[in-house]
Amino acid sequence: MNKKITNILLGILGVLFIALAIYYWMTPANLLPSYLPGYSASITRAHFKHGLGALIAGAGVLIWVWFRTGKKKTQLPPQ
Repeated sequence: MNKKITNILLGILGVLFIALAIYYWMTPANLLPSYLPGYSASITRAHFKHGLGALIAGAGVLIWVWFRTGKKKTQLPPQ
């Protein structure tokens, strides 16, 4: 796969993880969709740790993309 397309897809994935972190913090556990980890019908509080994990994952992916898209080091010719 092309490196540019990969970087775009990874950037989108990072933003989705950050959006998921916000969703975890704003939604009580009993209102989460059942396919998300942390769903529990009997708990009415938000899952702070799940949101923090999603935030760290999203930031990690975005930092990875940032380093992948940076300028490459060029070797200086021997003098």
